[in-house]
Order: sequence, then structure tokens, then C-alpha cells
Amino acid sequence: MKKRKVELVVLSDVHLGTYGSHAEELHNYLSSIKPQTLVLNGDIIDIWQFRKSYFPKEHLKVIQKIISLAAKGTKVHYITGNHDEMLRKFSDTAMGNISLVDKLILELDGKTAWIFHGDVFDASVNHAKWIAKLGGKGYDYLILCNRLVNWCLKKLGKEPYSFSKKIKASVKKAVKHISDFEKTATALAIENKYDYVICGHIHEPKIIVKETAKGKTTYLNSGDWVENLTALEYNKKRWKLYNYEETNYQEDENLFEMEDQLSKQLLASILISR
Repeated sequence: MKKRKVELVVLSDVHLGTYGSHAEELHNYLSSIKPQTLVLNGDIIDIWQFRKSYFPKEHLKVIQKIISLAAKGTKVHYITGNHDEMLRKFSDTAMGNISLVDKLILELDGKTAWIFHGDVFDASVNHAKWIAKLGGKGYDYLILCNRLVNWCLKKLGKEPYSFSKKIKASVKKAVKHISDFEKTATALAIENKYDYVICGHIHEPKIIVKETAKGKTTYLNSGDWVENLTALEYNKKRWKLYNYEETNYQEDENLFEMEDQLSKQLLASILISR
């Protein structure tokens, strides 16, 4: 498989360890690119809903692939989110090409990018965590049910249907939350003179220029790998919103086996050195 060279890739909200995560598709995507820098913008591993009985090999392959990329020279920045907030006690640490942070500022061709997950704007997460966790479980089962329905629709030759997108579009409070999220993020970015503000969290992929009386910035959201299967790519001074469903891949099993062995060797060396 010929790999695309990309300067920077940002992805978020993979939610490994949940039924809704499209880990296999993400592994295919990561196997198709050769990024200089990979930013994992929160909620990669869903520690909130982590189950010892549910972490299939497809989910483990994603972790192994990320380690493999780092071993081959890709700089990996793992930004903590609300679903993997337990990692925040280890923030500002690094091991080889992998660093763990709560936020990140990157210089891109003379412009400044401010990258963070976005849960800091979410009152339900910060002030009523148990409600947010309960809602997360309901969302996971909704996605699982939606997959079953879409499997049946595919067999019948029908277009897939998204329950969660329909709910978000029809509930005024959800629409307002997304709008307020974007407004808050861009206002802070403009105030601090950041050229780009890059978030995840709300599962709404987007690239849009926002302008106020105080200035302008470009708001970007990487979406997720539960519903949208999207990532942000920066190359040759341009941003692109990547959508997995618009591409096709063929798996190279021999390549996967080599990467699996490399990742296991790296993991073993880390454990031995501790």
C-alpha cells in the first residue's frame, strides 16, 4: 500500500473500548498515511466506559499502530480529553516521540495553531460528571443499535441512517450547544491572536473562518471515529477535512503483521526499562 505523506494529522474522539468505535477503519486510515506529526486530540481511549471484557484486537491494533508510527519517526502528541481525563495526572510527560499534554500550540508556516479537546467549555462534564457518564453509556448503546439498523439497510440496498445526527439536528438545545461551543472557542482564539483553533469533543467535523470586530481565526473540529470517521490534515499550508467513507482501502495483512511485531517489541523494551 502506497502511503500518503502528510505534515500534520489531527484526530479525536475514537473512544476505543466502546461498541461504537470504528477502530478497524481508523487502523486502515493510519496505515495509509505517513504523517510528520500526529495529534490525538482527546477521548482516544474511553476510560469512562472501559470494560475488561470488551477491548477487541481491532482496538489494540490502533494503539499498536500509533506506537509503530512513533517508532518510525512520527511525533505523536496525545492531548487529554474528558473520557481519558485520568491521564491528566501524567500530563507534560514524554517518552521518545510520544508526549502527553492537556493542550498544544504549534507553529505552522508562520501561523499559530491552538489545539485542545474542548471539554473545558462543557458544564455537564465539569459540574455534573455522573450525568455526563450516564449519557455516554446511552450514546454508546444508541450507536450500537444504529449499526444493527444500518447493517439491515445495507442488505436492503438502502442508504445508512444516523440516529444521533437526527437527534442533534432536531433538538434545539443540542444545536445551541454546538453553536455556543464554536463561538466560545473562536472568541478566545481571536482574543489570544491564534490563527487556528482546533477542537474535538462535540463530534461535529468542520473548517470555518470566524470573524468578529476584534479579528478573525479559523475554527477546525476533527469530528470523531464513532459517527463521522473524519480527521484533519494539514499539508502545504492548507487544511483538509478527511472523510474515511469517501475512500476505499485494501488491507495488506503482511504489513499489519510486521507492524504488530514492531509494536510488541517496543512495548516490551519500555516495560523492561521501567
